[in-house]
Amino acid sequence: MPAGVMIPARNMPSMITGNGSVSGYGTSSGLTLGQPNNMMEGQLHPLEMTQNASESEIARMRDEEFDSTNKSGSENHELGGSGDDQDPRPNKKKRYHRHTQHQIQEMEAFFKECPHPDDKQRKELGRELGLEPLQVKFWFQNKRTQMKTQHERHENTQLRTENEKLRADNMRYREALSTASCPNCGGPTAVGQMSFDEHHLRLENSRLREEIDRISAIAAKYVGKPVVNFPLLSSPALPRPFDFGSQPVTEEMYGVGDLLRSISAPSEADKPMIIELAVAAMEELVRMVQMGEPLWMTSLDGTTCMLNEEEYIRTFPSGIGPKPTGFKCEASKETTVVIMNHINLVEILMDVNQWSTVFSGIISKASTLDVLSTGVAGNYNGALQVMTAEFQVLSPLVPTRESYYVRYCKQHAEGTWAVVDVSLDTIRPSPTVRCRRRPSGCLIQEMPNGYSKVTWVEHVEVDDGGVHNLYKQLVSSGHAFGARRWVSTLDRQCERLASLMASNIPTGDVGVITNQDGRKSMLKLAERMVISFCGGVSASTAHTWTTLSGTGADDVRVMTRKSVDDPGRPPGIVLSAATSFWLPVSPKRVFDFLRDEHSRSEWDILSNGGAVQEMAHIANGRDPGNCVSLLRVNSANSSQSNMLILQESCTDPTASFVIYAPVDIVAMNVVLNGGDPDYVALLPSGFAILPDGMTVTDVGMADSGGSSGSLLTVAFQILVDSVPTAKLSLGSVATVNNLIACTVERIKASLSCDNA
Repeated sequence: MPAGVMIPARNMPSMITGNGSVSGYGTSSGLTLGQPNNMMEGQLHPLEMTQNASESEIARMRDEEFDSTNKSGSENHELGGSGDDQDPRPNKKKRYHRHTQHQIQEMEAFFKECPHPDDKQRKELGRELGLEPLQVKFWFQNKRTQMKTQHERHENTQLRTENEKLRADNMRYREALSTASCPNCGGPTAVGQMSFDEHHLRLENSRLREEIDRISAIAAKYVGKPVVNFPLLSSPALPRPFDFGSQPVTEEMYGVGDLLRSISAPSEADKPMIIELAVAAMEELVRMVQMGEPLWMTSLDGTTCMLNEEEYIRTFPSGIGPKPTGFKCEASKETTVVIMNHINLVEILMDVNQWSTVFSGIISKASTLDVLSTGVAGNYNGALQVMTAEFQVLSPLVPTRESYYVRYCKQHAEGTWAVVDVSLDTIRPSPTVRCRRRPSGCLIQEMPNGYSKVTWVEHVEVDDGGVHNLYKQLVSSGHAFGARRWVSTLDRQCERLASLMASNIPTGDVGVITNQDGRKSMLKLAERMVISFCGGVSASTAHTWTTLSGTGADDVRVMTRKSVDDPGRPPGIVLSAATSFWLPVSPKRVFDFLRDEHSRSEWDILSNGGAVQEMAHIANGRDPGNCVSLLRVNSANSSQSNMLILQESCTDPTASFVIYAPVDIVAMNVVLNGGDPDYVALLPSGFAILPDGMTVTDVGMADSGGSSGSLLTVAFQILVDSVPTAKLSLGSVATVNNLIACTVERIKASLSCDNA
């Protein structure tokens, strides 16, 4: 309803529901049922109006009262009129009582202190000024209406001015878009050639949307209707991806604070160059996805597409410049089909929190430094983000790779999206850069029944001089950081989400958790356990761990941390130890041995040789090895009688993990009943199993009769003192070091016997 227009009460629709509540105006104050003298806030109130007044008389009275209010807000009708005084004859004038200047000043002063006086205050003020309480009441109501009307007029004027300004800007850019010409030929610009202007418009549209949202929020305060938010890429049929376990990305979890201290957001002068670079990278990525030989060559084992560098230079002569001296090229392409909607896949890739959670085994830390564009039309089409990330292999023997890049998302056709990354080192050169991302990313195509086809291209130039000889072959083959590693992880995580949403859970199997809330809580707890484990294994600088000296073992990395006020971690001093070594057996055999509860007593020293029994489990995918289990150790030691073991095992064609942590029985009962798992204290330990990169059977996780090899990383976290301020003793370090050494020897002995 426009400001200043009042609707007569008799023409207003009924807003009183059957239970006596008021609908249509929310919780508007000033409307009380059963009191005919009380009227809605914002209406003027003549005192001598009865039901037999004519419409013309009522309208005239309202106009006269409104004019009187606008002049001084001080006029009220004189009390005491009878029904005969209300004669609607037009020649009879109404009697008005104009308040004195003293009365107006006193009520004005009181209004500044209290614009909504109660009955007691109105009576007291009326007694002091010689007015009836009802006169005081109506004066305050009319004063509030006057103030509101003036405020609305001022706000409307501002809104109209801003709206005209936005409309003029929009028309100016539309005209520029329609009259643009090709810089080469002078002809009209085709759609695909307007890269810079198009994205400049998108950035401008983003600013305009923010202005519209701000104006809508202001208008909503006076219209009385809430502002409608349109979430990006939301799907009503599918819950937010990985919402069941997505942990808030804190500076401590992903090292955001450390990263922001070293790299700042881009300047305004850099942004046009960043946009131009992102558009060129998108074009290159799409072409690389669509092209085959001779740009892409099949590897000798016939399973991987490798890049022909000479053909690449001929096909894409421009870009981010030549390869730096001493850097090696790693480039691969992989295609797979995943069980997830293409819209949700785009949201995962463009949300740094979800992206870091899904790929926690590859990403040790990540942050978004600046958002140049949020996209258009309520989705991520045209979104631009400046980001930093550190990529890892779960071993202390492989240095992490840190990259500063821009991420650009674009919708190419209905159901087809692409997301590309490209390094920004050419815009802000740094002598410490050891990894450059040439156009890398994925093309996502919608498929029937909620599936998506994902084609991933990973193209980096890196200085891998710090990689240990044990991992040289794996890294140089591209299997550690390549496209197959990314799509395999994505496929496994999509199956994990699908298993959470499954409703047709078989009830006949023993130990299967069928309670939906219990499954969700247990999977969320297991996901936090995996993220914590991955954060303390690699050579990342993202976490607040300190390497201790004097351990006497060069191949074991020992770190300490003080845990204080962390509900998900027991308080005290936590000691972590990790080491990596080679085994002459296939990754599949190592994985099956470590995840099997029946063989656990062969390597788990802390179980004291007791039998391990699986109490419950949740399947996470097609492979039976992908599951979350709850184990009980039947030990004679009474101190362990109240402890269970939460374990998650997962495998894909590029890596396998067995991660576990002791948990309290009481706490797990709460989780299994759907309780909050965030307050369950965890200290995860476990194993990361990778192929050694020598043969294709290693990569495929298939047993090759003993001819393949595995790279196994063992990591423990032990609470050595429950007092955070206590000093760490060398005896505690030696104990943890001996624990990991004995575990390694037991695993080697058991698997060597199996392999013999």
